[in-house]
Amino acid sequence: MNKTDLIEGMAENAGITKAAAKKALDSLLIDIEGALQKGNRVSLVGFGSWSVSRRAARDGRNPQTGATIKIKAKNVVKFKAGSDLSNAVN
Repeated sequence: MNKTDLIEGMAENAGITKAAAKKALDSLLIDIEGALQKGNRVSLVGFGSWSVSRRAARDGRNPQTGATIKIKAKNVVKFKAGSDLSNAVN
């Protein structure tokens, strides 16, 4: 499923236009992104939660040459599925 498929499904399930569904989805994604940029956690009970964690700098290896390289520290987004979502999939 891609973004277009999701918008079509939202429009059909909610009985709204595709344009309104696209606006709603874009707004949701902007709000989630903004919260994560601020370091906040986003939780949708039953669905799951997004959080940001810090990945430390580390040494890596170039697979082509075998040379050791430095990998910079960075923030990564993590998603943990909620119980309702996990149960629906299994």
